Amino acid sequence: MIHCQAKRQRHPCRRQAFTLVEVMATLVLLAIVLPVAMEGVSLATRTVGNARDQIEAASLAETKLGEIVAAEAWRNGNLSGDFGEEWPQYGWSSEVSDWDGTILRLLTVRVGWTRSGKERSVALGTLVYAGEE
Repeated sequence: MIHCQAKRQRHPCRRQAFTLVEVMATLVLLAIVLPVAMEGVSLATRTVGNARDQIEAASLAETKLGEIVAAEAWRNGNLSGDFGEEWPQYGWSSEVSDWDGTILRLLTVRVGWTRSGKERSVALGTLVYAGEE
């Protein structure tokens, strides 16, 4: 930036520039702010990935729960498996337990997966009528 003053000054047109202190202060500020901002972006990306996994797992669990109830496969005991080539990272298992001492049973389907070396899972359940067993 060029700054010109009246002719009475000793240097009528003097070039203004950043000082070394200003440049260093800016670099220090960037060194503090950039890592924090990048960590925020990284955290947001991980959160989105986890949310996507949970939504997919809940959808898979709901579908599997419906299949097991419709086919009455829960009467054969605990079942488990995977979702094939479409969803290779997810596995499922089911469990049937007594519910409140009645003729109803609690059928629970748990879908599990691994993300960042941690085991994660989503479980959905429904009551099924056991009838006369």
